[in-house]
Amino acid sequence: MAPQGTDSNAVLFEQDAETEDLALAKTPVQQAEDSEWDSRGYVWHILGYGLLLFTAGLYGGYLFLVSAKWQTDVFTIILHVMSIQGITAGAHRLWSHRAYKAKWPLQLILMVLQTGALQYSVINWVRDHRMHHKYSDTDADPHNATRGLFFSHMGWLMVEKHPEFERKSKGMDLSDVEANPILRFQRKYYAILVTIICVILPTVIPVYCWNETWTNAIFVPVLFHHVCAYNAIALINSALHKWGYRPYDKNMLATEITLLTVVTLGENYHNYHHAFPWDYKTSELGGGTFMLTTAFINFFARIGWAYDLKTISDDVIRKRVMRTGDGSHHIWGWGDKNQSKEEITAAVRIYPKDD
Repeated sequence: MAPQGTDSNAVLFEQDAETEDLALAKTPVQQAEDSEWDSRGYVWHILGYGLLLFTAGLYGGYLFLVSAKWQTDVFTIILHVMSIQGITAGAHRLWSHRAYKAKWPLQLILMVLQTGALQYSVINWVRDHRMHHKYSDTDADPHNATRGLFFSHMGWLMVEKHPEFERKSKGMDLSDVEANPILRFQRKYYAILVTIICVILPTVIPVYCWNETWTNAIFVPVLFHHVCAYNAIALINSALHKWGYRPYDKNMLATEITLLTVVTLGENYHNYHHAFPWDYKTSELGGGTFMLTTAFINFFARIGWAYDLKTISDDVIRKRVMRTGDGSHHIWGWGDKNQSKEEITAAVRIYPKDD
């Protein structure tokens, strides 16, 4: 069974959350403003390359539907799910937030899967993501949502980094990931690993194992796969910072949209994640049908490769919802006109969830 977080840890986490809330209240979200840096606009050759890659990926999607063999389609779906696990279970929950610990065989697997997602090395990814949480939706956030939907989705990869990001990222502590030999190996040989894992193997396997055409092998499991994997993760930075509910903290831009459950493979509980970034589940739910990453981690916890899984107690969650939520929580919300926030609070105290 997966180990549970301790109540003492939950109390400490709640105290940290209250401190962060106070700091957030005193510091308004910085909006992007016109400046000499902003007037430089997009780096046009990178913008062109990105649009070309996206177009090639769309063509790969067309071939996925009308031309590729069913084995190639299944292979592409498997690659998509595996690469997403490399990001969510590896770069995100394990290395960025240290929400659990993993033995070296699991770390090696996650490093390979993350490389297959083609989203830079883990160390680079961790730096950007920790900056995103520490300076969320400000100029120091690499994909600052206040600069627009396109920018937070993919435009941030097509511009020079904001000076605030460059300045503050120098103080970001990455000593834990930089000391990891597996991650150092990946960063050192990243170009070689990407060429093998992202291009050569996905192309050669379909051609030689089930006689797929070279065109389908290149456009479907390589280009179409990477466009899908990128956009699935990018929606968390863009759509989930613009539309949706904020049941845990209405002061954050991070939201939750049920419709994105399948697309993001269960990573759509973003308001919860920003409220409790140390929870290995990134939601209140367990490893259900679409909570694939949580189920993935739970499996490795059962065989002993994942351990020290951090979770949040119901009492800590309830207090945060009642203090800062927007009223949309499925249990402790107060959207019902016939029941006030105070009445719900009293009812929860009298009839705890565990009863």
